[in-house]
Amino acid sequence: MAKMRIEGSFVALITPFNADGSVDFGGFRTLIDWHAKSGTSAVLIMGSTGEVSMLTPDERREIVEKTAAMKVQGMKMFYGCTGTSTAATIAYLKHAKAAGADGAILAAPAYICAPEDDIEAFFAECADAVELPIGIYNNPPRVKSDLHWDHLLRLMKHPNIVVLKESTTRVGQVAQVCAANPDATIMCCDSPNLGLVVPTMSLGGHGTANMTGNIDPAGMARLSTPWATPEQSVVFRETYLRLLPLLHFTYSAINPVAVKSLMKAVGLPAGDLRRPLTGLKPDHLARGVAIVKALGLDAQYGWRLPGQVMPLAAE
Repeated sequence: MAKMRIEGSFVALITPFNADGSVDFGGFRTLIDWHAKSGTSAVLIMGSTGEVSMLTPDERREIVEKTAAMKVQGMKMFYGCTGTSTAATIAYLKHAKAAGADGAILAAPAYICAPEDDIEAFFAECADAVELPIGIYNNPPRVKSDLHWDHLLRLMKHPNIVVLKESTTRVGQVAQVCAANPDATIMCCDSPNLGLVVPTMSLGGHGTANMTGNIDPAGMARLSTPWATPEQSVVFRETYLRLLPLLHFTYSAINPVAVKSLMKAVGLPAGDLRRPLTGLKPDHLARGVAIVKALGLDAQYGWRLPGQVMPLAAE
């Protein structure tokens, strides 16, 4: 059976919360529909952007069950299924498959700082255990384990491993993976500080697995389109340079503090962050609101920005 292929913008979705701190499933419905209409190819629910480490196991299972029932045609629904151990991860994967998930994303289990050979074996054992499309997330800034391209290319031969999201700073690693032309989707984090977006897309990458799509999904869809024609490279350059201030802003605080604070400010369903995380200070947030206005996102998406007075309806 051919592997699932995803191209374009793969957005790591926030988890919206109600005022009482519970999960806002109406907010999830609004965000999922908005992304499908805005060109997002796939969403990751309960990644680090979704504050997964602060969700209870019961909340995690409920989120999978309820949002998988919100599927929209043309957009894949993936779930963060990393647990504290191999066994816990496999249990989350089996639950996601049973609930109707399109796929799952796995990172190395946090905090243990396991050797790379052990993490390669972890990914392989999880992929063997469940017939579900899986993406592997090489994310050393969060989990410290950092897989070499040899590890990654071996894993990408597995029939259930369909996506690589790379979050190192090593452009050479991206080049080696692209040069091997594995049967899997190659994506990168959209952080401008890592600097992977330009080389990944120019070397034949298939898109970005991004956080900034939470605030501008249409812009990130343009940015994440593979370079099938010379003209697309020009569209990419213009879009990347235009969105660079927004990319820097969304990574100006630990993920997802900046993007979730900005979403709440423009009226998107977001809610507060889970403690101990707190929202941006007013002066910091004001910089993000100014970027939104400068890019015209308020007009594009119909938002009323803080302090903005709406015109009176004609009598």
